[in-house]
Amino acid sequence: MTTSKPGNASQRQGAAPAVLVLEDGRSFRGRAYGAVGETFGEAVFNTGMTGYQETLTDPSYHRQVVVMTAPHIGNTGVNDEDDESRRIWVAGYVVRDPARTPSNWRSRRTLDEELERQGVVGISGVDTRALTRHLRERGAMRAGIFSGESVADEAALLARVREAPQMTGADLAAEVATAEPYVVPAIGTKRFTVAAVDLGIKGMTPHRMAERGIEVHVMPATVTAEELYAVEPDGVFLSNGPGDPATADLTVVKEVLARRTPLFGICFGNQILGRALGFGTYKLGYGHRGINQPVQDRTTGKVEITAHNHGFAVDAPLDAVSETPYGRAEVSHVCLNDGVVEGLHLLDQPAFSVQYHPEAAAGPHDAAYLFDRFADLMEGQRA
Repeated sequence: MTTSKPGNASQRQGAAPAVLVLEDGRSFRGRAYGAVGETFGEAVFNTGMTGYQETLTDPSYHRQVVVMTAPHIGNTGVNDEDDESRRIWVAGYVVRDPARTPSNWRSRRTLDEELERQGVVGISGVDTRALTRHLRERGAMRAGIFSGESVADEAALLARVREAPQMTGADLAAEVATAEPYVVPAIGTKRFTVAAVDLGIKGMTPHRMAERGIEVHVMPATVTAEELYAVEPDGVFLSNGPGDPATADLTVVKEVLARRTPLFGICFGNQILGRALGFGTYKLGYGHRGINQPVQDRTTGKVEITAHNHGFAVDAPLDAVSETPYGRAEVSHVCLNDGVVEGLHLLDQPAFSVQYHPEAAAGPHDAAYLFDRFADLMEGQRA
């Protein structure tokens, strides 16, 4: 939840005090950045050196207070082309040294101005290195940012932070998904039709499929199997999204698997595919968030640098083939930092998923081949 007050953010920044309060009692003081007011969410850190506009507009960050580990944020301002959705989704924003003046030929306004315009409460001047180390040691946790008149006795602020809802058990996909279906047409000759279940989809994802001749029908998170199959899809895509995968309704996913329709899932989609196959999911200590995460594709042995944003993971055996209600499954990708499952592959039907973002907004592009793999699955099924 965020509340803010109108005014000129650039004038307030130097004067308005701000404080970040973590649920374990530690606090960090700084200056207001963006809107002045108060906000609550889960404190997480992002290790990307660039791509802050894409991060802010990624629906997977809904109800999270994002700490940027890169010290200088806002250098390229905000443009009108790089948003990944219709709005900023982060609950709060924490930076160390915000840019005084952006410098980029596409910049239309400062990041500070955009945060204020959308009512996003942030804080600057924070020792984000110390804060990140704290979250790595203690884990992601609830936090509140308070600025201006919202700053009060820290004991009272801490009590309010501890009243905020936790991410475990949070059912958030429907809050960020489209309310009505829409179509992203194929670029060039149409080859396939894909029904994409919007659990928090980023705009670049259907675009990457459209580049491969795929017409994408983006469906609400609450879509039924009947509605999904009404568009006669050659394949089904499960998008990224926020919240706890244990809250997801698996009915549509199981129907897709039962019909043996080619299936590709990413991020949250990977987690709900895993649950549909009978695997569990669990909350990571502090998650993976950034555009520099090393993952090995076990089918090729290749190591890819990938973009991540997840706080939950699939609990599946790394070195064994598992029997599931839909045939044999195995772990196809693994994170080289900590051994977390980063992908699943069914051996007896056309379905696979990864725990990261192959659409590469913003970067890197190592995993773009996964969209080609999806197209190959649909081509094989058609043949």
